[in-house]
Amino acid sequence: MTLFFTTACSSDDDSNSSSTNATIQQVTNIARSGSWRITSYIDSGTIKTDNFTNYNFTFGAGDILIANNGTNNYQGVWSVTRDDDSANDIDFNISFTAPATFADLSDDWDILETTPTKIRLVDVSGGGSGTDYLTFEKNVE
Repeated sequence: MTLFFTTACSSDDDSNSSSTNATIQQVTNIARSGSWRITSYIDSGTIKTDNFTNYNFTFGAGDILIANNGTNNYQGVWSVTRDDDSANDIDFNISFTAPATFADLSDDWDILETTPTKIRLVDVSGGGSGTDYLTFEKNVE
């Protein structure tokens, strides 16, 4: 069975909060379903994917996010929540405090696409500093 859904920001979205809760749970379950790698990270037009080469990301219980490349192990936090601006949209939240390259991932990302093997995210900076794109793909296990 393949699940595929996208979410979009829209002021005329008439979804109710119970369907938003279901979507939050679906995205959470997908993220927790294995380990992931970053296959694309574009920071305001600059490709920075190589900063995360060989790192596996595990979205664990208790909102713990682990990034590990076999040598380095970094811990952050993650969650899927209702968007602050719209109760009908959801955010994929990531927070790392170190190192600086991982702190760059810290944001409340909007979800472009979620499938059992891919999570595509976007963040449009409110201060006009650009648009960032982040894609996780599930590792084959």
